[in-house]
Amino acid sequence: MTATDMIHLIGTIAFALSGYLVGARKRLDMLGVWICALLTAIGGGLIRDALVGRMPLVFTEYGALAITVLTVLAAWLFKVQNNQGRVLAEAFVWADSLGLVAFTITGAQVALMYDLNVFGVVMLGFITAVGGGVVRDVLVNDIPMIMRQDFYGTVAVLVALAVFLLDRWNWVNPLILNILLFGGYVLRMWAYKTRLTLPKL
Repeated sequence: MTATDMIHLIGTIAFALSGYLVGARKRLDMLGVWICALLTAIGGGLIRDALVGRMPLVFTEYGALAITVLTVLAAWLFKVQNNQGRVLAEAFVWADSLGLVAFTITGAQVALMYDLNVFGVVMLGFITAVGGGVVRDVLVNDIPMIMRQDFYGTVAVLVALAVFLLDRWNWVNPLILNILLFGGYVLRMWAYKTRLTLPKL
């Protein structure tokens, strides 16, 4: 398994868990919870693949679907939703932040495969990271996180830009990608803990 595959695996698990937690918080039935988890895990990738004109991998491979199913089953068996509200809120942020950074990296790497410019790399990384969450939040009648937390989307932009620059310098390798995953996650959690926001107009 390559570093990219591992990062994609981490992102899928993290986003499936965050979608599950949203469904549980909204007191949806089992189908609603499954839809929330699945859309969060694969929604950004579907939008990304549509933009670059390729068949979505989830239509030809079973990996992401199997990971989502296993993640939801594990969360249900361990009754994650029965924790106190504060614990659930923190767990959601941890999972969603990890998924955000992981999918930004994988989305940016798809853009590099198509030899896109810096704008294309940043946009595909951003869309892969936030697309599924936006669709999920709209379905459950929530304001998407990128509209509520300024530094949420900014982390995706910065990580995608870093992937582009590292590629231009020929520094992209498994170690660097893992460091970028860890660094982006730390940045996101630090911004959350310190309530860091962008300046307002």
